[in-house]
Amino acid sequence: MKDETKCLHAGYTPKNGEPRVLPIVQSTTYVYDSAAEVAAIFDDPTKGLCYSRFGNPTVMAVEEKIAALEGGVGAMCTSSGQAASLLCILNIAQAGDSIVALPEIYGGTINLFSYTFKKMGIEVIYVDKTASDEEIKKCFKENTKAFFGETIANPALTVLDIERFANIAHEMGVPMIVDNTFATPIHCKPFEFGADIVIHSTSKYMDGHALQVGGVIVDSGKFDWTNGKFPELTEPDESYHGISYTKQYGKMAYIIKARMQLMRDFGVYPAAHSAFLLNLGLETLPVRMKQYCENAMAVAKFLEASDKVESVSYPGLPSDPNYALAQKYLKGCSGVVSFVIKGGRSAAAKFMDQLKLASNEVHVADIRTCVLHPASETHRQLTDEQLVACGIDGGMVRFSVGLESIDDILEDLGNALAAV
Repeated sequence: MKDETKCLHAGYTPKNGEPRVLPIVQSTTYVYDSAAEVAAIFDDPTKGLCYSRFGNPTVMAVEEKIAALEGGVGAMCTSSGQAASLLCILNIAQAGDSIVALPEIYGGTINLFSYTFKKMGIEVIYVDKTASDEEIKKCFKENTKAFFGETIANPALTVLDIERFANIAHEMGVPMIVDNTFATPIHCKPFEFGADIVIHSTSKYMDGHALQVGGVIVDSGKFDWTNGKFPELTEPDESYHGISYTKQYGKMAYIIKARMQLMRDFGVYPAAHSAFLLNLGLETLPVRMKQYCENAMAVAKFLEASDKVESVSYPGLPSDPNYALAQKYLKGCSGVVSFVIKGGRSAAAKFMDQLKLASNEVHVADIRTCVLHPASETHRQLTDEQLVACGIDGGMVRFSVGLESIDDILEDLGNALAAV
């Protein structure tokens, strides 16, 4: 099936006489006829459902749909994008380990990596993407467990050279983890370029309606976890009857370990109703992404022509430094445009206050146009040095173009710019 068809049909196929629309299975638990059957599931949760902290039929249907869209062997939904970022690392790293990451990533992820992981004994080493391959390889240590980057960075809108960094990661014996939130699998499939694990904040384009937060981890099934660097996947797990994930589950070892071990202990699984709403968003994702990109390109060109704007970041613009990478990796550049207002923070704040249609809110990738000032809002915990590393200027505005008439969006922008 093509993506448009997968968005409607993957994950749930009704049998004769069953509901056409994915049902909401609103239950915490499941009934069995014998203690032996329940015991077998506790020995191996892939044999059935026992409790909705591990799995739920509605959520599992959405997981299967997202795995199909990304081309993975399995997926696990989480209660937020942050939870997906947390578990994707904790599934392979522990105290005393390190990961390598690019600094052009979401501010919440930087906080998690730089501060919370530090408290947990996990070191995060940030590398300059402009450095040579050899310089970047020097940042990898014996205890390095992963390389992390974003397909389209939030809010800098730089494009990740997935193939290059995946090759580096693999040469160093670790998986490449990619946050594919802004691109979505409609516009980029990182597994096709060598990535091993993909995560999403489903709160963004996948949901599309700002209804609930959510996240997902998708496993490509392609990474060799038996290379000696990942004993937690190859050696017996004493918390689960001595199971060796690689021996028992093969190419699905990573995603099953995440569910059996981490979801069991952290319990950040979404509710059935949340998955039902997410599925509604996924059904229209291809149609929405096409329109987001069309509107965003019009906005980017409009801003580029304004004498009130210092610079515009949108990978779809031929003038953008990320244009070549966007042409290689992306079928569309999302609906987010970042730009710098002349005059710095005060001018940016004044501009935002003048907007009438666009909502000033801590969200992005909504069907409604929304706007945010990263330096004073989502990234305000970062130091000036970290802001620069993330590609954030004090006058930067993140403009998330919605699905309103482009004429109304441009009129709102024009009126606000005129007041600066």
